[in-house]
Amino acid sequence: MAVQVPIPVRFEDVFPAGAYAVAVEPVRDFEQSKGGAQVQARGKETRELLWSVEVIDPDPNAREKSVRVKIAAPHQPVLPEAAPGVPFRPVEFDGMTVTPYVNGNRRLAYSLRARGVRAPGQKSAAPAKQG
Repeated sequence: MAVQVPIPVRFEDVFPAGAYAVAVEPVRDFEQSKGGAQVQARGKETRELLWSVEVIDPDPNAREKSVRVKIAAPHQPVLPEAAPGVPFRPVEFDGMTVTPYVNGNRRLAYSLRARGVRAPGQKSAAPAKQG
């Protein structure tokens, strides 16, 4: 089979009802974090720091209401401002990919990644230069 992973996907296909970010936190490298030291994971291709964005999916048909989207970036991504009166921030992700895998319960799961995060309707940032 010639399917290459990660598989590029559109934000609208992953989150048809939109998405709301809760927080951004560093992804820990569990193999390197020993003896109390906390080491942040890095992307395999870019070697940039990995960040995890906790996302609420408001789609009533979504299997998972809370998911995480990983972003490789040299600095912590900044989320848009929260909507007035709500703790959630409406967001869209640029350059999304999905990688299917079998989780610890032997069930199909998906790892979501993106190049960036922004407020809905804003233009996406210029893609990072390769090299």
